[in-house]
Amino acid sequence: MKAILNHLFEHKSFTKTEAKEILTNITKGIYNNSQMAAFMTAYCMRTITVQELEGFRDAMLDLCLQTGLENYDLIDLCGTGGDGKNTFNISTLASFVVAGAGYKVAKHGNYGVSSGCGSSNVMEYLGYQFTNDTSLLKRNIEEAGICFLHAPLFHPAMKTMAPIRKELGVKTFFNMLGPLVNPAKPFYQSVGVFSLELARIYAYLYQKSDKKYTILHALDGYDEISLTGSFKTFSNSGEHIYALDTLGFEPIQAEKISGGSTVEESAKIFSSVLNGGATTEQNNVVLCNAALAIRTINADKSFADCFYEAEESLFSKKALKSFETLLAGAYA
Repeated sequence: MKAILNHLFEHKSFTKTEAKEILTNITKGIYNNSQMAAFMTAYCMRTITVQELEGFRDAMLDLCLQTGLENYDLIDLCGTGGDGKNTFNISTLASFVVAGAGYKVAKHGNYGVSSGCGSSNVMEYLGYQFTNDTSLLKRNIEEAGICFLHAPLFHPAMKTMAPIRKELGVKTFFNMLGPLVNPAKPFYQSVGVFSLELARIYAYLYQKSDKKYTILHALDGYDEISLTGSFKTFSNSGEHIYALDTLGFEPIQAEKISGGSTVEESAKIFSSVLNGGATTEQNNVVLCNAALAIRTINADKSFADCFYEAEESLFSKKALKSFETLLAGAYA
């Protein structure tokens, strides 16, 4: 590790093969906690390259536990986090809306590190029991239209690094990796990222894959459609900037989509959205992110048509039914 750290301190980068080997060794526990903390900190201070991110991704996917979900047409809605905006759990709620609309979702999530409440925090608080049992995951998909994949149960590297990430408390390259390493390997992905620079790196990686994808970044810094301003997407059909007025929305204030200061507060917002007690702003943000995911699957549909699909799922309580079915299935 000393040579690796000196390499980074000299502002040098690693090849794809070198990066893959480093992350494989991290998973094997070859390095101590101080060395791994220094390694992650170095990446907080410099830009990751496409080759490095690709190598880290390949190592994670090679080492991950298999899910047995290859025969399903799946979509994941996942953000990198790390935008520092402290929103409520928008992509997780949008995942249930998409599932309620009749699509199959493999939601990849983890505890919050740089944010107060990640998707795993809120799901656990609301009673979901994490699992990597393939038969149970399949039943979740069949019955609820969605399964939840708690990252540390599938990725040895994430489990190894989790306590160090928690102690650091800032975004690291693991934030960048999260959406890229869903162990279900979904064909469709709607991915939010915290910077335009990372969006372009992602776009390069996804262009080399066979996936149908939408990468999105709100131009005021969110890793999701926030409705606080315009947002940009990179997809199979190219780059596009969406101005809110062209979608029929007025900009909203950032505090309208705040996630609260505790997991309990975040869970309360989560439940209110599914149960029909949320504000218009909260509903619309969730629906817009769900609509973009639905459009990732159905590229020939308009955003408005996809929004209406999402709206019907949320307001008819199909999204709630999906959530309740998943919760009940966790104990089956």
